[in-house]
Amino acid sequence: MVVVLALGSAVAYGLSDFVGGMLSRRTSAWAVAVSAQAAATVILALLALVTGGEPGPDDWLWGSLSGVGGGVGAAFLYRGLATGSMSVVAPISAVGAALVPVVVGVVTGERPTVVTWAGVACALPAIWLVSQADEHQDPANPGAGLVDAVLAGLGFGLLFSALGQVSDEAGFGPLSLSYAVSVLATVVLAVALRAAWLPRDRAAAVAAGAGVLGSAATALFLLATQTGLLAVASVLSSLYPATTVLLAALVLHERIGRGQGLGLALAALAVALVAAG
Repeated sequence: MVVVLALGSAVAYGLSDFVGGMLSRRTSAWAVAVSAQAAATVILALLALVTGGEPGPDDWLWGSLSGVGGGVGAAFLYRGLATGSMSVVAPISAVGAALVPVVVGVVTGERPTVVTWAGVACALPAIWLVSQADEHQDPANPGAGLVDAVLAGLGFGLLFSALGQVSDEAGFGPLSLSYAVSVLATVVLAVALRAAWLPRDRAAAVAAGAGVLGSAATALFLLATQTGLLAVASVLSSLYPATTVLLAALVLHERIGRGQGLGLALAALAVALVAAG
């Protein structure tokens, strides 16, 4: 079940990033992040009321900490996608999002099998390869968005790691708090960097759709961590660049390069190994 839930999370994250990244090219990336996260907060609060749960003090604490990571990750990811190349921003952010929880999982006592580790070893280069799109790089500034990608990856790594500590019986309340805190974190960062963050135009309003997808992705990830290892859930969820690449090929008719094809094949192998492990 952890494989199905984590892959569902990856698909939803990929769709959310595709929408959010496109909108960030039309308006402020910070406004897009605020709009998306605010919409997700409302959705998850309603879900928490409907489904119930018994979160403890630690669950609320982990939810708050994950929100800091989510706010930092989303804001810098959208800014990176707006100013840099997908081939730089997506793979670095995804690798960071995968590696940090793997380390945390091992430190906290998780012991994946050898087969599962083999799947993780295949997934990491797969994340990188599926995001390669050399023809979209700016030759004058091939490293555009690099710093944003690193910061986004660390933010998402914190998000995944903290959510992995939320108890099974907590429900979706801590996740709703996570998104509420992420809005605050994004606004604080935007103010510190003197960037426009208030959603004022149609593009920023439409970003609420990215929030719907993002909330679904994070909810699926939370459920995945409650049914399996954090290391497995985080690595599979971090395959989200594959969703964007496939979406671009199917919807925008972009050609999948040889490296991307290899990455997709490695991703399939990684999923099979993790499932078998």
